[in-house]
Amino acid sequence: MNNELTPAVPAPSFGTPPFDAGSFDASHLATAELAARHQLDQVMAMVGVDGLVEALAQPFLLAKVDQHAAAVRESLTAAGKPVDAISLAGYARSVIAVHQRHGRPLPTPESVDWSAADWTALRLVAVCHLADAAGAL
Repeated sequence: MNNELTPAVPAPSFGTPPFDAGSFDASHLATAELAARHQLDQVMAMVGVDGLVEALAQPFLLAKVDQHAAAVRESLTAAGKPVDAISLAGYARSVIAVHQRHGRPLPTPESVDWSAADWTALRLVAVCHLADAAGAL
């Protein structure tokens, strides 16, 4: 399965048996990391910056973002994934894909009423909050 937002990366070549550790090319990991950071930057521009600024100004919103961040962290941990750029970008892609499948427009800085932000906006702000805390931005 491939996503148009995720670069297609060929599987690394491990040589012939027995495994040749010298032939492993980790450059695809760096490419995936860069792609993930780029996606997180896009989410940050979409809702993260405004959402985090509003959350710092409104304690009730910060509490909601913290609850969503805890749920994201728990979901990644339960799946055996680290809270890093690649996992957070994948999670954000999933949230965005589900939102779009329901035919709803993506949130933008102008479209979100932070006093009544929907689940998608809160979840994406939570992803940005975790990415920032993990140094993934």
